[in-house]
Amino acid sequence: MKTIVVIGGGITGLSTMYYLNQQLTTSDKEVKLILIEADHELGGKIKSIDNDEFIMETGADSIVARKSGVAALLDELELDDEIVHNDTGKSYIYHHNQLKPIPDDTIFGIPMSKEALFNSELISEEAKNEALKDFTTPNTSFTKDSSIGSFLESFLGKEIVKNQIAPVLSGVYSGKLNELTLATTLPYLLEYKNQYGSIIQGLSENKEKFQSADNKKFVSFRNGLSTLIKRMEEQLTNVNILKGIRATKIERDNSRYMISLENDERIEADQIILSTPHTVAQSLLQNDNLDTDFNKLVNSSLISVYIGFDIPDEKLPADGTGFIVPENSELICNACTWTSRKWTHTSKNHRLLLRLFYKNTNPDTFTYLSSLGKDELLQVALKDVEKSLGITGKPVISEVTKWTKNMPKYHLTHRSTIESLNKKLNELFPNILLAGCSYYGVGIADCISNGKQTAKIIFNQLNA
Repeated sequence: MKTIVVIGGGITGLSTMYYLNQQLTTSDKEVKLILIEADHELGGKIKSIDNDEFIMETGADSIVARKSGVAALLDELELDDEIVHNDTGKSYIYHHNQLKPIPDDTIFGIPMSKEALFNSELISEEAKNEALKDFTTPNTSFTKDSSIGSFLESFLGKEIVKNQIAPVLSGVYSGKLNELTLATTLPYLLEYKNQYGSIIQGLSENKEKFQSADNKKFVSFRNGLSTLIKRMEEQLTNVNILKGIRATKIERDNSRYMISLENDERIEADQIILSTPHTVAQSLLQNDNLDTDFNKLVNSSLISVYIGFDIPDEKLPADGTGFIVPENSELICNACTWTSRKWTHTSKNHRLLLRLFYKNTNPDTFTYLSSLGKDELLQVALKDVEKSLGITGKPVISEVTKWTKNMPKYHLTHRSTIESLNKKLNELFPNILLAGCSYYGVGIADCISNGKQTAKIIFNQLNA
């Protein structure tokens, strides 16, 4: 009987095991499945904190509903009755000490029509007219490996990228646009430019992919995102799940592998999926030939601060769901979500719940923030809230989460690095696969898709 081990019980590892178990259940293969997770709970960055009044997430607060496979998975898990959708409202950019709305009919701040372009309050008339060159300037040199920043600036102009697009995209992908490729962010923009001759026109022609009828693009669950993790774990009745145990080393033994655990136990495996941060995978494999590529992968950091107030969320100064902060602002935070407004299930008595994000876009500032304790970080956040929203008062609850060097950042050579790493891995450690957001996508939906694809590869190898 073959043994397949998944190391890492975050959403990718859990999805891999879920789909692999699903395929094996309908086959005649006898396989032993083991899932190893160093933490005492599965889910990785996904963890919901419920204190009876507020629900707070340590990681992502939602899943992109329109992504392929999401609806089917939630249906399989019979979670339809648990699903909640985000309340819609405008998103803002804190521009010149004021909240200016990101125009309707945009995706990541990129206009999907001329009307959206000219309705913007974030750029000048000159910049709006400059962006029209997108309709007349052909693409002659940009590829998927090009910087998305230089691509957008070339066809839409620098001002709209700086004031309207970069604050949004940099926040989503945790990096400066000139350091991120089209391939690892929005590759379809290149396809639209080449097919329609215009980024704006291409987005307009494909608008239905980005805007559902009710504009509710994201989903969560009544009791938080941990609902998904718990339900998936419940389905793994044929899987040996080891929680609270860290894998320490992987050694090759002819055609099999020996996994050492921190409790001095050892597990023999025929196939292994490493669904961990790349630094953990590197330490497990301990191979100089792989280190060159592993060392090219980059992680960033993030601090999340929740603040709950004993005031109704109607006290917010605008009809919206939050704001983003561009570079060189008087605010220290990078973004603020009006959580109780966006996700009404997170505040049972409709009291105000905010979430502020602090990223290492400014290394000096972030080094200072990282040195602060939770109470000191709360004071920084309260000052940002007062400056941006005019809200003062003593919070009734707060929750601070630090993700230190644990947020993948896809740079210009990321894709080629992953290709090189996988090629070497296949030669040195056949039947070991890499999976997860360190390599293939940061969103929950992307991780689920990666897990499903990885499970398919493993299952096909079993039948080879």
